[in-house]
Amino acid sequence: MSFTATAQDVDAITGATQQTTQKEEKTDILSRLHVGGYGEAVMTRNFYSQSFNRYKKPELYTDDKSHGRFDLPHVCLNIGYDFGKGWTMGSEIEFEHGGNGTAVEIEAEEAGEYEAEVEKGGEVNIEQFWINKAFAGGKFNIKAGEIIVPVGYSNAYHEPNQFFTVYRPEGEATILPNTWHQVGLSLWGRLKDWRYEAQFLSGLNSESFTAESFVHYGATSPYEFKVANNYAGAVRVDNYSVKGLRIGLSGYYGYTFRNTLRTPGQKYDDVTGALGIVALDFSLNRWNWIVRGNVDYAHFSDADEISAYNQANWTHHKYQDGNPHHYSNIGSHAVAYAVEAGYNVFSQIPKLKDSEKLYVFGRFEHYNSMASGTYASMYKYTKKYRCAFGVNYSPVKQITIKGEYSYRFFEKPDNNGLASDSPLYKQPYNNEPSVSIGVTYSGWFL
Repeated sequence: MSFTATAQDVDAITGATQQTTQKEEKTDILSRLHVGGYGEAVMTRNFYSQSFNRYKKPELYTDDKSHGRFDLPHVCLNIGYDFGKGWTMGSEIEFEHGGNGTAVEIEAEEAGEYEAEVEKGGEVNIEQFWINKAFAGGKFNIKAGEIIVPVGYSNAYHEPNQFFTVYRPEGEATILPNTWHQVGLSLWGRLKDWRYEAQFLSGLNSESFTAESFVHYGATSPYEFKVANNYAGAVRVDNYSVKGLRIGLSGYYGYTFRNTLRTPGQKYDDVTGALGIVALDFSLNRWNWIVRGNVDYAHFSDADEISAYNQANWTHHKYQDGNPHHYSNIGSHAVAYAVEAGYNVFSQIPKLKDSEKLYVFGRFEHYNSMASGTYASMYKYTKKYRCAFGVNYSPVKQITIKGEYSYRFFEKPDNNGLASDSPLYKQPYNNEPSVSIGVTYSGWFL
């Protein structure tokens, strides 16, 4: 809204009109302000052992009792503002697992000394904070700040109404940072049926890669800043040519070694830790069906050399308190693929089809954070499969209530007829069923 000279002239004549204009100014400010968010509250019962050693000696944990959890995986608040002339601001603060907290207590057992106690787990993150300048009606944009890295489906589309499962898609959330966000520069826009984005970012940190999570923790920094000795690039292109169908292709490339405050020795001069990721995903929303799928492939160079470097540093620093790095073996390749489909049952009920939705869905996925590499034989349990079945009920557009039964399972080892009491017999991993219920919201309040 713009204010005219006529309105200003009237202001000078009557106080009543001045009050009216002030209300219009407030209305204009509110029309430029955007406030929203999303969140999830979840209850889960896992019918398998919760021991962290359950994969090393699976035979010891076959009969362990089930265990339950309550959780707030993500609660996010989004605030945006349109300054005019193509300038906008966006921000998002995320509370993972309810945030965290500390308290100061006087410890009687320690001569009355003050001591800071960790009250609860969780994280608080500024997931987005950017300034955007739009040109040519949004066909071309420049965005700078803390931005989402849209590599893979789950990073580009991570709000709870954009996937059926109670938790975010497990495969991508395991092998890639999720939600992946970093300080960087983005060039993006939309031309007819195409949306494009190219980003310049700091590289990931290979010291935070792990065997079980691949590069998931590589985007985080334990310092008050993100080390940027290495740089990286990310791209994404989405096509909307077919009604109801979106197909996206995304990729990432950058060096990850030496992206820390520690300086390796000369023996690692030729090591770069180049990381390449390519991902293809799609979503179809038509004929009362929603079908989504993704395929992700990642290659990590110098995996053996960096694993050896990490192991040497783990031996040297394992007794240091507060050591933020993992120093784990790392695979040279990681993969993930998935497909899910849901049908809106209420579409067949005339009284409900325009007001409420009930999707009955199924999902299958496979992922492996150690798909290949020298140490792959040590981590057979990273090759996982998962099936899920459930419902998504939306009484209103912004609210979705989810219920799900999932079954995570593993390939059985080939024992070639060996007896189970043979010292060469390889014990199969125990399968991992669970039941989850969640209530979610996603939308704009203002």
